Amino acid sequence: MGASLTVLAIAVVVVAGMLLRPWGSREWYWAAGGALCLVALRAEPVVAAWSAVAGGATVYAFLAGIAVIAEIARYGGVFDALAQRARVAGGRSRVRLFLLLFGAGALVTALLSNDTTALVLTPAVFAALDATGVDPLPYLYACAFVANAASFVLPFSNPANLVMYGGRLPPLSEWFGSFAVAAGAAVIATYVLLWVAFRAKLHKPMRPVAPARGLSPRTRFTGLAVAFCALGMVAAAALGWNVGIATLLLALAAAGAVALADRAVPAPIARHIPWQILPLVAGLFVVVDALDRTGILTLARELLARAGTLPQLLGNGAAALGTAVASGAFNNLPVAMAVARSPVVPHVFHAGVVGVDLGPNLCATGSLSTLLWLIAVRREGLDISAGSFLRIGLFAGLPALVAAALLVR
Repeated sequence: MGASLTVLAIAVVVVAGMLLRPWGSREWYWAAGGALCLVALRAEPVVAAWSAVAGGATVYAFLAGIAVIAEIARYGGVFDALAQRARVAGGRSRVRLFLLLFGAGALVTALLSNDTTALVLTPAVFAALDATGVDPLPYLYACAFVANAASFVLPFSNPANLVMYGGRLPPLSEWFGSFAVAAGAAVIATYVLLWVAFRAKLHKPMRPVAPARGLSPRTRFTGLAVAFCALGMVAAAALGWNVGIATLLLALAAAGAVALADRAVPAPIARHIPWQILPLVAGLFVVVDALDRTGILTLARELLARAGTLPQLLGNGAAALGTAVASGAFNNLPVAMAVARSPVVPHVFHAGVVGVDLGPNLCATGSLSTLLWLIAVRREGLDISAGSFLRIGLFAGLPALVAAALLVR
């Protein structure tokens, strides 16, 4: 009992620290620090902690690969060019610009994961709106929310999917059969509800801008490198390969090609990669393993299993809402790890995927992509509070979650 209370207390401190960030601390301090405390207090054996960390190798490979691809795109100005063209195509309509940027975010999320949308498209949106006098808030929320709403369009659109499927994602045909309709509903509902939430800010006209300049040779080349990576990831998923390892290899190949064109590239790419995501994820894996070893997660798994005994729509709704709330509270990666070990019927498991992927739209610390989005926003001098995010999340994220849960198969 004493060990269980210790583990639970440290887990609560980790979650509270990540959510509140006292003294301007970063989220990874709390996750990694909590893991170290568990080991130091012998609430988690060293061997078990190492096993939990090592078990996430596929996820780390995927995250590192995506981070490298994102930095290649940033170096080449790929997403800056995309956002600038959306700004020009928007003309004087803020609503049209909102739709274009939301659509761009959905495409980037589907092909390059939600983390890329949060990490690279967000600062590109800032750059596109710079000096226009347009309030960036609706467009920034569009980046954050579509990154989660579109994160189950394809199997690799969210690293949490890798965790839930143990690094071995299902074939594309099977994935589409289960998630295609639900993913479409989630994306459309999120867009409509965000538009409603920010309609007062979007009805004013914008002043037109000059046509975008042609793409530079560097942007064209890096754009081709990013497209090569996206196509390679789709091919890996279609062929049933390990998407995490494939993503890392594709990223390294793309980085090598770009480095051959400009030998000064590797240093700035390595310097700007948010390496803190790795200790953050590793720390969360240790915390959830400690919770699991002490039996604290047993009740949660039993409740999830019972959802399979309910009528399908009711069971799906219960599973999605339960995993969504847990993801918002504890971050979706450790929740995905817990759900992956739950013996549940397929449709309940798929509803759990929906909850894990969409649940972070309810809370600012719910997913790695949202944390990366917060990092990108802070770099631009804007700090969005957890309360503000929660209010928008309950209005726009919750209905989209329910719609997707009812439509998943």
